[in-house]
Parts: sequence; C-alpha cells; structure tokens
Amino acid sequence: MYRAEKYPNFDLEKFYQFLNSELLYLVEYEDEWLAALSNAAALLHHQLADINWVGFYLIKNGLLLLGPFQGKPACSSIVVGNGVCGQSAMRRETILVPDVHLFSGHIACDTASQSEIVIPLMKEGQLYGVLDIDSPSIGRFGPADQVGLEAFVATLMEHVSWEKVVF
Repeated sequence: MYRAEKYPNFDLEKFYQFLNSELLYLVEYEDEWLAALSNAAALLHHQLADINWVGFYLIKNGLLLLGPFQGKPACSSIVVGNGVCGQSAMRRETILVPDVHLFSGHIACDTASQSEIVIPLMKEGQLYGVLDIDSPSIGRFGPADQVGLEAFVATLMEHVSWEKVVF
C-alpha cells in the first residue's frame, strides 16, 4: 500500500477494492479457517508497503492467542484490555495508533514497530479476535487504510467458517 502523499495519483480506495477482491478469491470457497487466515495474512504482508508485521490474534478465555501471521516472532498471548490489540478487542472497535510510543500500555513485541492498526474480528456481535498490522514508520496508517482494512475484515468474517475454529 503506497502512501498517498508520496504517490498523489495512487487511489487507496481502488487499491483496497483490489485487495478485497484478491481476498475473496482466496477465501470464498475455503472451508478451513486456518488456511483462510493464513492466506489473508500472507496477502496483506505481500501487498501492503511499509509494514513489518501482520497477523491474527484469536480469542480464548479472555486471552488473545497468536494465530496465523507474517513477520518476526510475536507475543504468543495478550490479555483482553492490554496493549493496542487488547484494547481493540475490549472496545470492539478499530484502533489506529500513529505513534505506538504515545499509546499508554503499548506492548512492544517488535521494537521496530512505530505505528499500528488493529481491527476486531466481529460477527453477529461475537468477538473472534483481532487483525493486527504494524509498521516501522510513524504515521503509516490513516483513515483510508482503516476503511479499506475494515472492509477486508468484513469480507473475511463473511467467508470464514468461524463455527469450526477450535483451540
């Protein structure tokens, strides 16, 4: 994903529409949740520019447990309410953090991360986890990224067989 200020003719809305269509191709007929989440993480990792980690944390007994991801090894569990991921899960809303050093309680799994966006995985009022994306650049994510990534998660939530998720 290229930043609009560097590439003034780059249309983020069209980029995220393309990304969403690629996701749909990968998950529309995928019956295995693990394969779907793994491919979704890989797709984001390879299509988004200027990120150093992308992955899923899935909810179990008040904890967010590490799921499919791309990047350096990460925190294996996060208490709901702690850090950006835990706050997003607790609030059940997207949290966009331009500078993680200014976010009280930020959990530094990778010291290279400077900004972060976390989107909750919600379906019919139930929380299944979060999508977490980190960047080594301050201010990497903006409102257009939030809208695009929320649409990405909505597509994922619609097509993943969540009733089959087993820990």
